[in-house]
Amino acid sequence: MTTRRAVLAGLGATGTMTLAGSVAAAEAVRSGPGAGAVVLSTWDFGAAANAAAFARLRAGGTLIDAVEAGAMVPEADPTNHSVGYSGYPDRDGHVTLDAVIMDDAGGVGAVAALENTMHAISVARRVMERTPHTFLVGEGATRFARDQGFTQQSLLTPESEKAWREWLKTANYKPEANSENRITRTPGGALDHDTIGLLARTADGRMAGACTTSGMAFKMRGRVGDSPQVGSGLYVEAGVGGATSTGLGEEVTRVAGSARVVASMRGGATPQRACEEVVRHIARLRGDAIRGVQVGFLALDPNGNVGAFCLLPGFTYAVTNAAGKTMVLKAASLFKA
Repeated sequence: MTTRRAVLAGLGATGTMTLAGSVAAAEAVRSGPGAGAVVLSTWDFGAAANAAAFARLRAGGTLIDAVEAGAMVPEADPTNHSVGYSGYPDRDGHVTLDAVIMDDAGGVGAVAALENTMHAISVARRVMERTPHTFLVGEGATRFARDQGFTQQSLLTPESEKAWREWLKTANYKPEANSENRITRTPGGALDHDTIGLLARTADGRMAGACTTSGMAFKMRGRVGDSPQVGSGLYVEAGVGGATSTGLGEEVTRVAGSARVVASMRGGATPQRACEEVVRHIARLRGDAIRGVQVGFLALDPNGNVGAFCLLPGFTYAVTNAAGKTMVLKAASLFKA
């Protein structure tokens, strides 16, 4: 078994150590009729988001229409406690949402610490299209959403409130890696710190992306992770590709992770190698500080080639090709355990 100590030692010595896992599953996406990824998203529950995004494209929608439609699926799902409605609150009991949407022509809109509005991704789109700004936060973002006609509603469901009150008994703040995919939990279970990131492309290689989350469960009030930050949670560049991230956002923001993935692709790396490079870099930079921490990246190039890589086993992602076939795959990881 590859140990953490051995991998870190190898990274420190050469920076190019061969990593655990295989990308054979991702290669399968490109085989058969209609090959080449059209929609790519994080986690198992990304499959439903992909379906909505693909349907919107097939109906003649734009790429921005598609990624917005995809992101809205988990945002409205009351069983998903890491995105949107029914998200777990901060430690003061407030559900706050972060989101970003971006196209490959430099169009971008984002919101952070948004309250009382289910579809943060749609508010982010309005920021992009109807303001001179790229990022609104807190009370200003909430007021903008209200002024734009978005329904104002409480996002704290009885189930989420119960989980918060149980957490208050110990106030133990320790996010768990990959808890979305544990059999005993619903996707987005308690103490999740994850999100959904989506990337989409058209046949001519144009691209767009979206990322939306309710952030860390029971976070400090005012905390913002990587998800709404362009270059951290999401980045898209014309003719090069796009990347998105998931996991502990603080570790992604330290290295501007998604922008770094795209920069590697611009320099000639495949999407897979680009994802591996940033994960290696985080491991070298942070050492034992990331013990037990999950961070994962997805990347997509204009030809539909996919990359996926993470620190720990357990990160899954959904890929939909041009024929409409969706597969949920496991990403290769740097560490075995």
